[in-house]
Amino acid sequence: MTSVLSKSYLDHPKFKGSLEKKITHNIDVEESYEKMPLYTSVMAYLGFYFLIFIGLINHIIFTPKVATEKNRKGYPPLYNKFDSIFLRYVFRRVKDCFNRVVCGVPGAKIDITDRVTHDNCWSFELLDTKSTFLNLGSYNYLGFAQSEGPCAVDTKDIIKKYGWAVSSSRQELGTNNLHLELEQLTAAFLGVDDAIVFGMGFATNALNIPSIINSECLILSDEYNHASVILGIRLSGATSVVYKHNDVIHLEQLIRQNIVSGQPKTQKPWEKIFIITEGIFSMEGSITNLPDIIAIKKKYKVYLYVDEAHSIGALGPNGRGIFDYYNCCPKDVDILMGTYSKSFGSAGGYIAGSKDLIDYLRVNSHASCYATSMSPPVAQVVITSMSMIMGLRHGEDGRKRIIQLASNVKYFRRKLKALGCIVYGNDNSPVIPMLVYMISKVGATVREFNKFNIATVGVGFPATPLLEGRIRFCMSAALSKEQLDEVLLATEKVINKLGLCYSKKPISNEEILYENPY
Repeated sequence: MTSVLSKSYLDHPKFKGSLEKKITHNIDVEESYEKMPLYTSVMAYLGFYFLIFIGLINHIIFTPKVATEKNRKGYPPLYNKFDSIFLRYVFRRVKDCFNRVVCGVPGAKIDITDRVTHDNCWSFELLDTKSTFLNLGSYNYLGFAQSEGPCAVDTKDIIKKYGWAVSSSRQELGTNNLHLELEQLTAAFLGVDDAIVFGMGFATNALNIPSIINSECLILSDEYNHASVILGIRLSGATSVVYKHNDVIHLEQLIRQNIVSGQPKTQKPWEKIFIITEGIFSMEGSITNLPDIIAIKKKYKVYLYVDEAHSIGALGPNGRGIFDYYNCCPKDVDILMGTYSKSFGSAGGYIAGSKDLIDYLRVNSHASCYATSMSPPVAQVVITSMSMIMGLRHGEDGRKRIIQLASNVKYFRRKLKALGCIVYGNDNSPVIPMLVYMISKVGATVREFNKFNIATVGVGFPATPLLEGRIRFCMSAALSKEQLDEVLLATEKVINKLGLCYSKKPISNEEILYENPY
């Protein structure tokens, strides 16, 4: 093991200048959530309950052998009746659209193993062939997920030096120079005192929230927070109160009410009060109203925890996430959490903040004490990609990716709306949900896109509300304007064929131009 890095990234003249430079830009805080047409709502309800009814009849009379549990005498069923009916007779009908086997890196194009079903999606057979799709289904926001280029070159060298894995927790023998370098780099990138990194993004929330919060604390949680946040809250034992999505008025009302009432059983004051929100919400495509939430935090002296899994790297003129997007001070957020599996083309997560917070987590976090530490090649991919975003390596390549992503997002969103689609979220969000509402149309839409060799993500209940099935496009800087136009042309054909032009808003005749980023 070599010596710890002696030079701080904060002292690098190129990065120091970028921290001091004040960048102002117009922020559109308007978010689009057009209401579902009444006729569509009625048909979606009828369609869903018809499927459930038919499923119930099949469940009672025609249950196939493949769906019958064997050798379970004396055991209760693994699934309750509704789960069984939903999985067998609703989800199964669109199962061919999910769980596809990826056999290549998720760049601008992606290779997917072909498969067939001989029993109406009860089971699948993988073939020896593969198909190449244009990729709008991966969180490869800045295009770093590739098998060539600086990240791949640096990672090959690190594998030769450190091997594939550390095979120990951070507190035992699992810390090497790469972890220390990545933590220093992450803290410098975010402009905070310190950071700690973990091998899994989900566990970063699930195992660190219980380390910070206990049963005498109150958590105000956005209703659309990620499952990892919800699990972490449950494990902490804290009292959780859910506020309406991105509704700062409702949030403030709940804080006032709970400060007055205190803990439910004892009426004692809360030990700590936390607001937990996300930077970009992965299903809604919305961006949190950070300036107003910070104002509430300061007014009531509560703590703020922000999950930047989707916003770090993908938002802000410098790619430093939600506070960079709003030009806020990162130290106004008590706990910054993020993952490396989206914009950085790797895996794992981090917690960043004050030195005292990070020192506490190094000793008390279950993810630090017990989980296997991040593997060396995974850490090196993040170091290289983050250094490029900061401008420390490879010139302006990182900044060009940030600009390319922003241009792609604005162009694609405006074009989708011009086609008459209902598109959720903020105009600057790289998560672009196109509403199709009915679960049957989720499957049909994904299948139609497959015919054009375009990979998208179909999302339905229970990941979304029952009647808000959607196609989620994930934008990437790796995609060119020509590729976006190819997708948009296919999208126009798909929505016309399946009747997905739900929007009632007037469509402007103004020509939509692609803003050339260079």
